[in-house]
Amino acid sequence: MSGLARYTTRKILRISSDSEIPLIGCIAFGLIDRGTNLIQVRPITTCPLSCIFCSTDAGPHSRNRQTEYVIDDLDYIVEEFRKIVAFKGPKHIEAHIDTVGDPLTYPKLVDLVQELATTPGVEVISLQTHGVLLTEKLVEELDSAGLSRINLSIDALDPELAKFLSNTPSYDVEKIVRIAEYIAKSTNIDLLIAPVWVPGLNDKEIPKIIELALKIGAGKKWPPLGIQKYIPHKRGRKPRNIKPMSWSEFYRRLQILEKRYDVKLILRPSDFGIHKRKSIKAPFKIGEIVRAKVVAPGWLKNEIIATARGFCITVVRASLEQFPIGTEVFVRILKTKHNILIGKIA
Repeated sequence: MSGLARYTTRKILRISSDSEIPLIGCIAFGLIDRGTNLIQVRPITTCPLSCIFCSTDAGPHSRNRQTEYVIDDLDYIVEEFRKIVAFKGPKHIEAHIDTVGDPLTYPKLVDLVQELATTPGVEVISLQTHGVLLTEKLVEELDSAGLSRINLSIDALDPELAKFLSNTPSYDVEKIVRIAEYIAKSTNIDLLIAPVWVPGLNDKEIPKIIELALKIGAGKKWPPLGIQKYIPHKRGRKPRNIKPMSWSEFYRRLQILEKRYDVKLILRPSDFGIHKRKSIKAPFKIGEIVRAKVVAPGWLKNEIIATARGFCITVVRASLEQFPIGTEVFVRILKTKHNILIGKIA
């Protein structure tokens, strides 16, 4: 088995400029502008892992996904990205490659980084990954292409617990630690280690991960750690018998660890140079009924994707059996926050 089929048995939809699928509006792929100088770049949705706490139900064991997407047309996503940069003002821009899967599955990742790096105004290119597909060679290629930082998710150092959390028997955390050491010592890429803290499962691992980050010299330019709070999502995976920490408890525990290790763990956008910037405004109002055209199956089951006014709209409680591709439908807009558009058939 080769290519993207290694990571999924679901339908893979390949997106290009000829597909009539806009790259703004859908949370699963394309570009997301949340009103800051950081632009999220999502060229693919596949993932080699099926982590038991995954908020996006990624990987081979997904139960809620029906479609995976890949933006085959590199020029398309780069051109659309540059339009957003020009709109925001070409200075102090961060391009953050963070998919609903793992961006290392994107076949054109190195080329994408290189194109983002040569975009006027882009000063930082960061990438979020669990690192399973990282090799020294790939790290070197990303370094040469202009990648600034890797946010590397390591959720446990105990090999068996790491396999359990990733729900992947072949997961080799010792190999990923070696790659982390290589990044920290041998490249221009900064390293931030970003575990997800799942209370009751990896509590004892968090101090070990902090010690690892400090030992190998992560965070030369930015903070060395970005500990994430486990948050259950409606269609994400929820480990059995796990009660999420409240935000106050999470921050209380981080404060204790900050004092113990003398390292900053409670992070703010300003720690990464993130600040508010004008945002593209989708031309829709909540409750408005718009005429749209069905262009693709939805990311999750019982969803379709329609387009209107140059934006994608995820239409819930609908299927291609009801509304085949090319059908014109009337959609009531339910959500517009951050240009992520959700609607239902009116």
